[in-house]
Amino acid sequence: MLNKWEGIVLKTRPYGETNKVVTLMTREVGKVAAMARGAKKPSSRLAAISQPFVHGTFMIQQGRGMGTLQQGEPLESMRHIQEDIVATAYASYVVEIIDRLVESEKPEPYAFDVLTQALHAIEEGYDPEAIAMFVEWKMLPYTGVQPILHACASCGSVEGEFAFSFTQGGFLCHRCFQRDPYLIRLTPTQLKLIRMFYSVPIDQIGKLTLKKETKKFIRKIVTTIYEEQTGMRFKSRSFIDQLERTPLLFDAHFTKDEEDHQS
Repeated sequence: MLNKWEGIVLKTRPYGETNKVVTLMTREVGKVAAMARGAKKPSSRLAAISQPFVHGTFMIQQGRGMGTLQQGEPLESMRHIQEDIVATAYASYVVEIIDRLVESEKPEPYAFDVLTQALHAIEEGYDPEAIAMFVEWKMLPYTGVQPILHACASCGSVEGEFAFSFTQGGFLCHRCFQRDPYLIRLTPTQLKLIRMFYSVPIDQIGKLTLKKETKKFIRKIVTTIYEEQTGMRFKSRSFIDQLERTPLLFDAHFTKDEEDHQS
């Protein structure tokens, strides 16, 4: 059976001298792997369509076992992501999160939308660090963690001061602070941003500019959830950490604003 699916290339690996195994995240059937015969040859018609991050339509012949990629048509080649090292690093991180959390051959339209919106936002020049945090927060339910962020996780209150509690699984209002001596106090802006990262679609955020300190603070919370509560660590995150230790390279990609704002 020949299927036409919309998808994004998550990763590739060599198979023999000239072939690739291409892993796609598709809108229709979720994550699938397909053999791209001859795709390692520069002259192959599959060479361009089988590059990581490419968003396209893919014709896949399916029979027993792994399908075969017959042809494809790029919808977006993600040239900026391919050519810019910081964009590449964050796009790789986004892709790894999706790849690790999504099961194969199971339609996941929500995860597909998160992936496509994130990569297109990075491609269009949005702050890749902020976009990656959107993905981190939005994909938490796939780990089994569903933080309570709309109200106090203990009493249900929606008013007052709030803090984040790892032990209580979300926000605590000031009336319930005594339930967790290790809670993390939040400013109203931090509270709003965490809720936005978790619930607002990436393609609806507009232009978001955050201070470096704000991103570091919120990232520490979500990173702790992944590492301490789910036990997950991502290889591509290590490369980003290396880039951050190269300030001249890393800081050149981000403007330093006096305040957080969205436009």
